[in-house]
Amino acid sequence: MSDLGPEQQALVDALNVEFAAVFAYGVIAAFSNPTRDPMVAQYAADHRARRDGTIDALTAASVTAPEPAAGYTVPFPVTDAVAAARLAAQVEDDAAVAWRSVVERAQSGHTRDIGIVALTDSARRASAWKAILGIFPSTVAFPGTPAT
Repeated sequence: MSDLGPEQQALVDALNVEFAAVFAYGVIAAFSNPTRDPMVAQYAADHRARRDGTIDALTAASVTAPEPAAGYTVPFPVTDAVAAARLAAQVEDDAAVAWRSVVERAQSGHTRDIGIVALTDSARRASAWKAILGIFPSTVAFPGTPAT
């Protein structure tokens, strides 16, 4: 896939982040506070829909979408509801970075629109998790800006 243009490569990268997010939400669901089950289920469904939509966008661009990895790891141990919320916030921040890259590399208005919606959705979900964790402000001025 090295002959992909910047827009297509950004979509492939975002798809790989969505694959990881779908996996991570399974871990999050296992350890999250049960009162948050509807939220976790909705956010997991959002990532599955975004994954499927990204596969469709790549297919429409005549790009073969990569398969999900055989397995994924999480960046830290998740053994309780607080760690699950931390993982969810991290997943959403990672997704925002990927989708911001799509916006920056988009060559078509359609791809840019997809990226803006996905970036906004990830930033909104990250903000919700950060508020649960007591992180205030729970939003950032430029979501998806990679940490330096």
